[in-house]
Amino acid sequence: MLRHTIFIGIVCLCLFSCVKARKLHAPAISDRALAPILDVDSVSTLISDSGITRYRITAPRWLIYDKASPSFWCFPKGIYLEKFSEDMQIDASLIADSARYLDSEGVWELWGNVHAVNERGETFDTPLLIWEQREERIHSDSSITITRDASVIIGVGFESNQTMTQYTILQPTGYFPVESE
Repeated sequence: MLRHTIFIGIVCLCLFSCVKARKLHAPAISDRALAPILDVDSVSTLISDSGITRYRITAPRWLIYDKASPSFWCFPKGIYLEKFSEDMQIDASLIADSARYLDSEGVWELWGNVHAVNERGETFDTPLLIWEQREERIHSDSSITITRDASVIIGVGFESNQTMTQYTILQPTGYFPVESE
């Protein structure tokens, strides 16, 4: 019995010693700025300020490029953003086909079918929107359609405060219904 055990041990030792360990190698990343540190699918996150929830971001994909210059977040498959009032009611919303957030500068770039609704229920439709959070300013040099109550304002280029309640259309045109007597 002892001979069989020794024989089986020697055979197993020979078999396993002949197998070479395969090393798996991944290609090296040549430029770290091109690789995201985070790549998340189907994300929904809350953003707070001083312990108060201010925004909810929902996106099919979220990439963070922390080594790029400047570093940025990318939402290549679209983004939905809700802004909350202090009593946690949605007071504004924004949706876009894609977006980029320059985190070191506090600037959002949203493009492709950007649709925003302010706290008054006015809607803003444009192919490009820039939100500079530190300056509390939103602007675009693209076409813009603003719908409010019974009027539609169309123009090219606009500037606004960040709540989109005080705005200027740079080259306005529009449709204003007038009641006849």
